[in-house]
Amino acid sequence: MALNADDKAHIRAIWPCIASHAEQYGAEALHRMFICHPQTKTYFPNFDFHANSANLKGHGKKVMNALTDVVKHLDHPETSMCSLSDLHAYTLRVDPGNFALLNKNILVVVAVHHGDKLDCATHQALDKFLNVVAGLLTSKYR
Repeated sequence: MALNADDKAHIRAIWPCIASHAEQYGAEALHRMFICHPQTKTYFPNFDFHANSANLKGHGKKVMNALTDVVKHLDHPETSMCSLSDLHAYTLRVDPGNFALLNKNILVVVAVHHGDKLDCATHQALDKFLNVVAGLLTSKYR
């Protein structure tokens, strides 16, 4: 599922609004995921899962900054995902289904904070983008 020019334009248009709140939005998305899907907590044995904890903010910022890096390379997203793919597949052994769960929560957080900017085309482009990222992250599992 490749991103077309229109998808890329929508992603680039909204992403600065998201990237400027990387820590907050990342923490909110993770918090929602951990509440709705408690099985995802198993990869974070020493985390404080309370809203706004330093653990959630720190990891949320890493997640969102990684996505920001992919946005900078939308024409070749695989170039910025190689080391993360290796880490998640070989070292952390994260259940690949968890990426889809996080994606949904990222979209919810964006909708909560930027509902006015999340028209149907932008929503669809972000969903497609997050699915591309999840696909790249799970590509080493095969």
